[in-house]
Amino acid sequence: MLDASRDIAAASPSAIPRFGAWREKNETVFRIWAPAIAKLSIEIDGSAGVAMAPLANGWHEYRADLPFGTRYRYLLPDGTAIPDPASRRQEGGVHGESVLVSPDDHVWRCPDWRGRPWRETILYELHVGLLGGFVGVERELPRLAELGITAIELMPIADFPGSRNWGYDGVLQFAPAAAYGSAAELKSLIDRAHELGLSVFLDVVFNHFGPDGCYLHTHSPEFFKAGSQTPWGAGIDFDRPEVRAFYRACAVQWLDEFRFDGLRFDAVHAIPSAEFLLELEQDIRAALPRERHIHLVVENEDNDADLLGAYDAQWNDDFHHAVHVLLTGETRTYYASFAPAPLRHLARILESGFAFQGEVTPSRGRPRGKPSGHLAPSRFVNCLQNHDQIGNRLFGERLLALAEPAKVKVAAALLLLNPQIPMLFMGEEHGSRTPFYYFTDHNEELAQAVREGRKREFAHEDHGGDPLALDPNAADTFEASRPQPGDDAYDWLALYRELIGVRRRLIVPDLDNCRSTGAEPLGAQALKAIWRLGRCSLVLFANFGEEAVKAPSSAGRAIFSLGTAVLEADAVQLEGPSFLALLSD
Repeated sequence: MLDASRDIAAASPSAIPRFGAWREKNETVFRIWAPAIAKLSIEIDGSAGVAMAPLANGWHEYRADLPFGTRYRYLLPDGTAIPDPASRRQEGGVHGESVLVSPDDHVWRCPDWRGRPWRETILYELHVGLLGGFVGVERELPRLAELGITAIELMPIADFPGSRNWGYDGVLQFAPAAAYGSAAELKSLIDRAHELGLSVFLDVVFNHFGPDGCYLHTHSPEFFKAGSQTPWGAGIDFDRPEVRAFYRACAVQWLDEFRFDGLRFDAVHAIPSAEFLLELEQDIRAALPRERHIHLVVENEDNDADLLGAYDAQWNDDFHHAVHVLLTGETRTYYASFAPAPLRHLARILESGFAFQGEVTPSRGRPRGKPSGHLAPSRFVNCLQNHDQIGNRLFGERLLALAEPAKVKVAAALLLLNPQIPMLFMGEEHGSRTPFYYFTDHNEELAQAVREGRKREFAHEDHGGDPLALDPNAADTFEASRPQPGDDAYDWLALYRELIGVRRRLIVPDLDNCRSTGAEPLGAQALKAIWRLGRCSLVLFANFGEEAVKAPSSAGRAIFSLGTAVLEADAVQLEGPSFLALLSD
């Protein structure tokens, strides 16, 4: 038996073991970690299986001179044919054949692109399928660049069963979803974004696999930790070096071969190894040129501020929840933790990052978070809407279907003009009221299980006869989720364009040296927040209520206002829903 560890390390300059299939000089290498299988075969272009060479530590390998485009599958001893778990392309879906692909299938037009500094980030989250696949997203890029967006973030694209999915049911982590287009089309999208000055982020799911099409259980049960479960499936064993190497190789592929500028790591609170997460961050940066701006962002329900000593930022759901309660009055589920004092929570978020920094939250009944006041404002990514907060509602309502437009505009101004990093969700910029449902394309058995699960989850709500709300698998549920502009689209676009312009001109240049000097509620539905920004102070006043509010204020230059916001000699008068941003010495 050959020693795989030395051979694998030698095959990769960055010392990250390679998975899958690739051309190496004059031959093709197929390599898979299948520790539960003593003898494994490979099927090439539908031919009879050929035995693979067993290597040490559960690895298997086959070498032959085969061209790009070769189709292959692995054969288990019982004759079961399975795709490559590190497949780069599939034919016939996630249960079909894997395909040997060239990493050089696109000639880059912007080979010298190095990305943008994090302080310039204005994110735009989107679903590739709803916008027409990789080609459709590429068509949208000039419009987004003209609006002032600096970075788009693709919801997960790892290949999944069927033709429509949110992406969090992905099972082939290295393969761009065939339903969205080819790898070359994805690279063209990224290249065009770079031509327009846009960075491109990818949402990756390293905490679980989807329920249909994951064959790791058949040949690598050691990939999973016995007795461990996440809310979405079997828990992964991140203590195993092969598992860690799998995800390191996957992350580097997206950033290196596809030239993504950053990754958003989904639900890292479901990855029970802070050691792995810190090691992953270090390995990614070590594998890529230092001159590139590579940005790594986490979603972490635990609000673990310690991770933000390494990762660039965290999605800050606390901002969303506090603003949502203020605008809608909703107090169910996780909103219950913010219901007693949403304005106080929002002030703390603006001043020091997280709303909960070790306190017990009512919705969880246990402590949440760690102190975050020492972190720069740019370590937090805020939003008013995202795929989770809209799509996990029964009816998929966007914010404008739940709250008064005048108050949503105040929230939009607070989002885009505070120094924390802002993110929009597709359609938000043109006032879309189109629902964003949860949608899938599963086999009928699994589809029925999902329907029954939603009925149980939303048993307390009246679905009002809406068939789409309870049937994610219906094609109409997907089609109804395509974002359509609101009747007042022009007004919303003008507002977002103005806010983004103010941010880019007056806030971004000094963002690296920004620090909070305090935030406080003003009455029941208004607040004031101040940051030191270079040689000036940025002062924001937001009134979400109908009642007038008057607050002391030093002299300053108004850089943006909404509603009736009057700057007097030593005070600010805010009538009804209104907003005022000042720069003062």
